[in-house]
Amino acid sequence: MSKAIETKKVQVQEIADKFSAAASVVVVDYRGLTVAQVTELRKQLREAGVEFKVYKNTLSRRASESVGLEGINEFLTGPNAIAFSNEDVVAPAKIINDFAKKNEALEIKAGIIEGTVASAEDVKALAELPSREGLLSMLLSVLQAPVRNFALATKAVAEQKEEQGA
Repeated sequence: MSKAIETKKVQVQEIADKFSAAASVVVVDYRGLTVAQVTELRKQLREAGVEFKVYKNTLSRRASESVGLEGINEFLTGPNAIAFSNEDVVAPAKIINDFAKKNEALEIKAGIIEGTVASAEDVKALAELPSREGLLSMLLSVLQAPVRNFALATKAVAEQKEEQGA
């Protein structure tokens, strides 16, 4: 009996470490997905550096309590899978949200975004944000606009003076 308890304690600590280290976590209900669909989802998440695992709810609840994320416990009911991302905050939300649009059986239940418990709506809103590269290109275009406008105005003035002088 004590060996089983020790194994569970190790698993709880493992999950707690993942909760602590993760930049974002997404909890999903995967009921109704075929094995092929789950395999495809795991493949997409793995390529983005996201870990996707199924844990017992009681172990997940204990782990979340040990790291101060008790708010996620109300969503840890029924068959759940948890996606952990240590680097990219947006990747798990974006991949799972896109997959859920194609496969209605996959349901986003909740998430943890940088240490804060988030509702399913918050996770979906995060997924709709442009990628980091997209945001950087938007910022760059905003920064370039005044310089571009100044250059166009200078060119127009120069052309106008040239026409008047000719």
